[in-house]
Amino acid sequence: MNKALNLIAGAALLAAAFGTTSAATASEPRIAAQPVATIVVQSRDGQNRRVRVHNQTGWTMTHFYASDSRIDDWQEDMLGSGVLSNGASVTMNIDDGNGGCLYDFKARFTNGQELTRMRINVCQIADYYYTR
Repeated sequence: MNKALNLIAGAALLAAAFGTTSAATASEPRIAAQPVATIVVQSRDGQNRRVRVHNQTGWTMTHFYASDSRIDDWQEDMLGSGVLSNGASVTMNIDDGNGGCLYDFKARFTNGQELTRMRINVCQIADYYYTR
């Protein structure tokens, strides 16, 4: 019963966030087959790996990668089809499920520059500032 109430409350919150709340939506919660919003999931170890990345480079960031420092290749672009303008910031959940806290960051910019930062402890920081 408690799980059903959480689903109903979650559906109502999602509807309110997207400005689609109506009497029908509030009284008849619907569960989508696929998620309609990113849900922050707490790691199994309880560590918070959410980091607000700030772009203070003077350039627009087009790609951002965060990979566990124990891995030799870069994971997927966390900005997807978006960009991060100079002076802007975005919160990202940097958690690949492997239990690591040390991540390497790589950012690409519109002018072709690439900045790499190694061994950032995402379990201990809440903000990371990309500067030149």
